[in-house]
This record gives sequence, C-alpha cells and structure tokens, in this order.
Amino acid sequence: MGEYLALAMFPVLLMALFMGFPVAFSMMGVALFFGIITFGEPVIFQFVQKVDAVATAFELAAVPLFIFMGAMMERSGMAEKLFEAIHLWTRRLPGGLAIGTIVMCVVFAASSGVIGATETVVGMLAIPVMMKYAYDKGLISGTICAGGSLGTIIPPSVVVVVLGPVADVSVGTLFVGMIFPGLILAGLYLVYILGRCTIQPKAGPRLPPSDDEPSLWEKTRISIIALLPPVAMIVSVLGSIMFGLAAPTEAAGLGALGSILLAIIYRQFSLGVLHEAVVKTLRVTCMIFLILLGGNMFAGVFIASGGVVLTERLIAAAHLGPAMTLVAFLTVCFIAGFFLDWISVLLIFIPVFVPIVKTMGFDPAWFCVLFLIVIQTSYLTPPMAPAIFYLRGISPPEITLRHMFSGVVPFIILQVICLAIVAVFPNLVLWLPDQLLGFR
Repeated sequence: MGEYLALAMFPVLLMALFMGFPVAFSMMGVALFFGIITFGEPVIFQFVQKVDAVATAFELAAVPLFIFMGAMMERSGMAEKLFEAIHLWTRRLPGGLAIGTIVMCVVFAASSGVIGATETVVGMLAIPVMMKYAYDKGLISGTICAGGSLGTIIPPSVVVVVLGPVADVSVGTLFVGMIFPGLILAGLYLVYILGRCTIQPKAGPRLPPSDDEPSLWEKTRISIIALLPPVAMIVSVLGSIMFGLAAPTEAAGLGALGSILLAIIYRQFSLGVLHEAVVKTLRVTCMIFLILLGGNMFAGVFIASGGVVLTERLIAAAHLGPAMTLVAFLTVCFIAGFFLDWISVLLIFIPVFVPIVKTMGFDPAWFCVLFLIVIQTSYLTPPMAPAIFYLRGISPPEITLRHMFSGVVPFIILQVICLAIVAVFPNLVLWLPDQLLGFR
C-alpha cells in the first residue's frame, strides 16, 4: 500500500505548487504528510538526519562561493571590457553583434557560474547597441535569452554543484564532462545566427566601416587586456578541477577571491559593492539550501516508501526498453520545466530517475549532462521561462513579450539538436573525464 501511496506524492506536490505555495514548504509539507501516514512519528528522525546531511555536505560549500563569485563579477567591470574587445573582431560579420554577444556569454558564463548574472550584465550592454543598428527584435531576444542561460551547461555552474550530490555523481566529473556539450551548443547558436543573417541581412546587418577603426595591433592589444582577467579566472577555477589540483569547493574559493581581485583591478571595489554581493549571496544560498532540504525530505519519503521500486516495475510492465525509458524521463523533465524552476525539477525527478538509469546500464554522468541540456531548454520555455523574465526586466518597451517568445523558438530547436547529438555520442561527455581525471 505504501509504495502506491508514494506515487500520489507527485500530483499532491504539483497541486500545492500550482496553488502558489513556496517550493521548499510544498516539498516539506507533502513529505511530512505522506511520511506520517506511511511510517508514523519515526519519520521525524529521518527528517532530522536530512537536515544534518544537507548542512554537512562538503560539496555544497561551493554553492555560496560560486554565487558570490557571480555577484562580484557583475560589478567588476569585466563585462564592459569584454564587450568592446569581442565586438572589435565580430562587428563586420553578418549578425556580428549577436555573434559577439554569444561569445561574450560563453566567456562570462565560464567565469561566473551564475545564469542570471550573465544574462543581466550582457543584456544591458548588448541590447542598446543591437537596437541602434536595427537588429531583428526576435533575434535580439533569442540571443540574449539563449546566450545568457549558457551558464547551465558551461562550467562552473551552480546547477551542477547542486545536481552532483543529489545524483551521487562527482561534481568535478560533471564540470569536465559538460565542456564539449556546452561548446557544441554555443557553436550551434553561432552557426544559426551567421546563417540567418547571411540569408536575411536585415535581421542582423553588418556594421559600416568606422573612421577610427583600430589597427590589427591595437585590436590585439585591447583583446589581450580584456581577455586576460577572465581567462585567468577560468584557468584558476576550471583548470584546478580539470587537472586534479583542487576540489570544486576549493576551486570555488579561488574564484571568489579572484572576483574580488578583479573588482579591485578594475577599480570597482568598495565596501558597498562587497556588502551588496554578500547580501545577494546570502539570499540566493538560503533559497537554494531550503529548497534542497525540502527536496531531500520529499525524495527520502518517496524512496523509503518503495516508490522507486514501484516505478521500475511499472516501466518493466510497459515494455518501453532502455532507450525509450530514457526518452520518457527526459520528456517528463522537459515538460516539467514549462511550469517549475530548475531546482524543483532537479529535486523532484533526479532522485527517482538516476537509480533506474543505473539499473538500465547507462552512465549516470552522461544522463546528468542530458538532464542539464533539458534544464537549459526549460529556461526558454513559457510560462515559467526565467530567461525571458530576466530579459523583460532589462529590455526597452519596444521589445515585447511576443518578440521574446518567437525569438527563443529557434534556439530551443538548437538545444534539442544538441541533446540528440550528446545522446547519440555519449563519449562527448565521458571521454574528457576519463582522460583528465581517470575516473567517473
């Protein structure tokens, strides 16, 4: 009876979320209700253990450090230098401003790890310039939303720091394994923008030659000065993980220190800036950890009630086969992303799906990267679409929600193409961790 009761936890949770209750308290309330029915009062001791497990998880110490790093990077002044340097090289291409924006998003995402920070900072710089040169408003919207959300699939990513412990997969393995898929996705964006603006020049016109066009040497000098700090940040954070010199938490500490140094170098550091970054870090970290605790309680009751075993039996009875089961799991996560934020999708489904994925013989790290691409897609799909809400907050009135919704559609298709590529070629995820880390 308990295992069948466990399946009822999902519709009750979704009902609570749609009624407007906060995610963390919805998960905790559903877990408490079903836990008392199934196990009685002893379930309280299980919840106390979950609190201790979340509070003492070493890997999760990286979460506030990466959030602080992203908050400081917003204020460091690095984005302005990057914007100028990258567009010196791309402005003469069809859609050059949009191409440069995607490149900038890749570099900024690899330096900060926080999605909202990338989209907000890059959007505030790029939108006025693209509007000035009459870029298609849908292309502007899609470029900012898709490029800004690349932080999901380009390391370091706060999503991965939370995903790793929940899926029982090394965070370092995921950081290294997501590099090729992230670059493939960014490459697909660039090819699409270049192709569309070549066929349809009005969508992204080439910029006219400037009278004060800098020389090749001057362009190179500006680029080196602009790229050196973020490259140093990327090497210190990702390089230390990839070459086994530091754990993700230690690398996050290096990144947090580096973000402070960058703010000092660019003369943007002050006690006010530090206070804002610390307060933002505290708010976001408390939100993530509270939701994470609720998710652990929910998953604990579901698994202990036999929910995973029953799910396996239902899948076996459906005769879907491993491949179709995998497609079904990813489809469920994709649809859930229409209505739920990334951490809710992660905490509701990953504890259930990963054990089944392992029993079917799939590598859990590969599945986690597929899940990350799906989560990346959910950032662009309404009605939740957090990337669109970020854009709404920084865009001028001329860019409407209709432009935003139509503009993200091609990029969602590109994300599905990237998902198919990584699904067909698992070594895109698994080869690099094997070579650099020697384990998965």
